[in-house]
Amino acid sequence: MPERRVTVTTEVGIQARPATNFVDTAAESSAPIYLAKGSGEPVEAKSILQVLVLDVRQGDEVVITGDDEKTLDKLVALVTGEQGDDTASATDDTSRSRDLGDDERD
Repeated sequence: MPERRVTVTTEVGIQARPATNFVDTAAESSAPIYLAKGSGEPVEAKSILQVLVLDVRQGDEVVITGDDEKTLDKLVALVTGEQGDDTASATDDTSRSRDLGDDERD
């Protein structure tokens, strides 16, 4: 079974919203997808509880395994920050908050 071994580089690792995005992406595949932290036991990557229990943080090495190479590549992009969607959203929200604050002062 193909696997990807990668170091998590996103600031919050696979916690909260990133974990939800990770599980949702894994669920897009009809093939089983597994996630392991380091050399630990793999868990079902489509289960939010199992993924959260791993407590994956920035700098941790993870192994993502499954027969769907396209999904594996998407999951690697999520944990390495190669996708700009979440970063762009956070930046947009911050800018919007600053803009609202400026309007209130006028």
